[in-house]
Amino acid sequence: MSDNHLEVETNVFNSVIGFREAVTKKEEMESNGSNFQEQKGAVRRTIDSLHPKRLRLRVKQIRRDTTSTKTLELVSVDGKNLPPFQAGQYINLFVSLSGVFTARPYSISSSPKKLGSYELTIKRAEGGFVSPYLLDDVEIGQEFESTGPMGSFHHNPLFHGRDLVFLAGGSGIAPAMSMLHAILGSAESFRFHIIYSNSFEDDVIFIEELRKLAKIHKNFILTEILSRESSPNFTGYRGRLSLSILQELIPEATTKMYYVCGPTPFNENCEELLSALGVKSSRILIESNGPPKMPERMHGWPSSVSPENLVNIKVGNNSFQAASGEPLLNSLERNGFFTENACRSGECSLCRVKLKSGEVFSPPEAKIRKSDRKFGWIHACVAFPTTDVEIQL
Repeated sequence: MSDNHLEVETNVFNSVIGFREAVTKKEEMESNGSNFQEQKGAVRRTIDSLHPKRLRLRVKQIRRDTTSTKTLELVSVDGKNLPPFQAGQYINLFVSLSGVFTARPYSISSSPKKLGSYELTIKRAEGGFVSPYLLDDVEIGQEFESTGPMGSFHHNPLFHGRDLVFLAGGSGIAPAMSMLHAILGSAESFRFHIIYSNSFEDDVIFIEELRKLAKIHKNFILTEILSRESSPNFTGYRGRLSLSILQELIPEATTKMYYVCGPTPFNENCEELLSALGVKSSRILIESNGPPKMPERMHGWPSSVSPENLVNIKVGNNSFQAASGEPLLNSLERNGFFTENACRSGECSLCRVKLKSGEVFSPPEAKIRKSDRKFGWIHACVAFPTTDVEIQL
């Protein structure tokens, strides 16, 4: 037995899947006199195929879900399978509208086991810039560019366990559907409870499919909540999601893992309620849903500044005016400047820019690192200029 083989037999890395096979393959190639030149670039090609920076997508099908929502089924332009993703992740979809090149992140609502296409479920945003275009103007066959799948909002089998609760508000059901399909297709013994809150009974995304799946699968529980109008036949809860409702639905709240996705006020309310139930923050995963709509109502916003105030934004030798209540990334895009971005919620940090002078308001969801704060870096997607500013892209 060779010395190398003895080392392999006692190596602590034997517990790593594929280690022994890799060593054996290495020895075979060494005995054949290879310098591994034929393997050059293989790792990079594999990484690029699994985590591409950009995808070219074509609209295969458009499905109308509710009066305010449609689902776009997107396939790869080259006809190949799309990169794998974790249920709950998103892609950032790039569009060019009225001379403005911008992007919006949308959660993938389809199953991660079906990589022939991604489904994006898109709800009309009041006063939105991109969603009206995607809902009203996009046609089958149209092509888009996007990022690869991204995001940390997904089930982690090592830490999250198998007793899961998803609190979804409105279109926040999109990542929940992807998780649901993944869980129902798993051999593991999961318990998945979706608590689904909406405003109006006639505008509830995926409701028929959810009800059907809840009847078929004993490990899937669906709870419906309507905060506004409901018919006499509605059998779910009425009103806003409250502590008493959660106490009734989740008697052993501290032992479960929670996922929260919806509008910012919904997310904040859920976080407060779960905290009141004694749930540790490590058991709560929240998917941010864009920058806050009304930053002036948040703690830390300067009382002397109106969101309508116009300030000067200087970038190099160029400058323009923008409202204090508009995220810096949006105003940069409107004026022809591009910086890489993805989540547009302050989490991924791709849109970092350097604040050379002036003041911005950054809400708590802007997860700015200590080193970035020290040296003046900000997340443009959730930075609101409260004075004249100068930035470096």
